[in-house]
Amino acid sequence: MSIFEYNGSALVAMVGKNCFAIASDRRLGVQLQTIATDFQRIYQIHDRLFIGISGLATDAQTLYQRLVFRHKLYELREERDMKPETFASLVSAILYEKRFGPYFCQPVIAGLGDDDKPFICTMDAIGAKELAKDFVVAGSASESLYGACEAMFKPDMEPEELFETVSQALQASVDRDCLSGWGGHVYVVTPTEVKERILKGRMD
Repeated sequence: MSIFEYNGSALVAMVGKNCFAIASDRRLGVQLQTIATDFQRIYQIHDRLFIGISGLATDAQTLYQRLVFRHKLYELREERDMKPETFASLVSAILYEKRFGPYFCQPVIAGLGDDDKPFICTMDAIGAKELAKDFVVAGSASESLYGACEAMFKPDMEPEELFETVSQALQASVDRDCLSGWGGHVYVVTPTEVKERILKGRMD
């Protein structure tokens, strides 16, 4: 088994019309044994910027703590929030400096830029960025997420339709992967508000 799949995970970010959604499953396991069913994979950096970290849970939490530290330093020095593009470069740099003994994580970054334009990207364990204009996926359920998102995505969705689409894609995909599931956690972010919802899913 790959070390990236040791704890199991499913992450997806999708763009809509001046908004984005980022969603994850809630299972924390050790291979096939379930440890927790309310595990947090998506973290809020500021009002308009979120990061989801799939892969090895211990590395994900360590990486998040380092990112919070670096973002707070940036806020103190610059007196403003970090742009999503800048934050993606920061995450990439932090991962790449550990390239010979990497964090076993695959982050998904989603945020709104200055002109309310959604930005999403993912990267591998050594920080190679992959930018997309529609959706990005990560985790042990990523293959089935690609298929579901490819089938369900359409451009310029309003926030409610985007929530429905990303939720259906997530739920359909984790049912095809025994290492992720146990409900979902969805954030829909618009220029004026952040909506957080917990999904109930199959508990097996």
